[in-house]
Amino acid sequence: MPTVRRIALCITELQMGGAERCLAELALRLDRNQFEPIVVSLAPPPTEGAPSCVPMLTAGGIQPHFLGARRWQQLPWVVRQLSHLLHQHQIELVQSFLFHANLVARCGVRWGWRKTPLSASFSGRPVVVAGIRVAERACRWHLWLDRWTQRWVDRYVCVSESVANFTITEGGIQPEKIVVIPNGVAWENYPAANRADLTELGVRPGRKVLVAIGRLEEQKGFGWLISSADRWLRPLADCDLLVVGEGPMRAWLQQEARRQTVADRIHFAGWRADVPEILAASHLLVLPSRWEGMPNVVLEAMATGLPVVATRVEGIEEVLGPTCQDQTISYGDPVSLGERLQRILGDPVLAARLGQQNQRRIREHFNINRMVHAYQHLWSELLTNRNHLE
Repeated sequence: MPTVRRIALCITELQMGGAERCLAELALRLDRNQFEPIVVSLAPPPTEGAPSCVPMLTAGGIQPHFLGARRWQQLPWVVRQLSHLLHQHQIELVQSFLFHANLVARCGVRWGWRKTPLSASFSGRPVVVAGIRVAERACRWHLWLDRWTQRWVDRYVCVSESVANFTITEGGIQPEKIVVIPNGVAWENYPAANRADLTELGVRPGRKVLVAIGRLEEQKGFGWLISSADRWLRPLADCDLLVVGEGPMRAWLQQEARRQTVADRIHFAGWRADVPEILAASHLLVLPSRWEGMPNVVLEAMATGLPVVATRVEGIEEVLGPTCQDQTISYGDPVSLGERLQRILGDPVLAARLGQQNQRRIREHFNINRMVHAYQHLWSELLTNRNHLE
């Protein structure tokens, strides 16, 4: 009978987001004949009523561990807490997600590990696998710290080839340590069986809906999208823009929207749990990001059968494939955005063809079961050959 390996999936927090949902899906879909997971969040539990992955995990029988970190000054304490947890559960491999969890996980293993056997089949320190989900272009010190501590990491998982290239060229990480595992979606759940009633969000009946979904922060590019709405949205007389998400820029974005002559056609929905249903009721997804990794919302929109207009950021070309040229623009270019939208929405045959091609590409290349299998294969290989790791 094969040995079941104990692993820890470690992340900064469990509020709902792309990385957090990926971790939850991974934890719930693992082959329990091969792996026994625990889930660790550096942050405290999400506040009651806040959108998070905790209900999803607990419904699947996984009770997350929360280390309670709130600020950088707690780093040494959190490292000790994590190290203790790894020993307590006899963890053999740590897979971390996002910068802070990546750093704490490697430090916890490097500095806090006691040379004691874990089980009859395993001894020594856990294998360390770090997840890089974005080409970090804002906090360059993240790159420096990652490069300085890379000797404590056995492998890096990048979500796209473009993120891997960025990690090598800009981050200075050794190429032999990098593995690419693309994100995946449960395409069989798309399109959603029911469509959201967008009139409840301010959209008048009969309007075409352009939906933009993401955290309202600098990286996601909502600033230029909203501030230039008069230039690209006004010519689209039968269209409204629906912005779904929360974040620190929301108040500024709403103020900027009120300055536009098309203000009555820009709607802010806040965070929503029914994104699949909103996508099913929309006509096209707009992604205005400044930088990315492999945006899950694009995968979801494609699985729904929608055309996409996205900035040429990391992961987009790999996801869209042959239709990339028809569905991408340069960041911050409202003229190209307007032209691309008019071309797609003004030609129902083209819109339907792009949507069908997008849906087919997700089913063939970005199945979530393929993602889970790739992680499991990597972990098995590393645990089998751990004596050869640096």
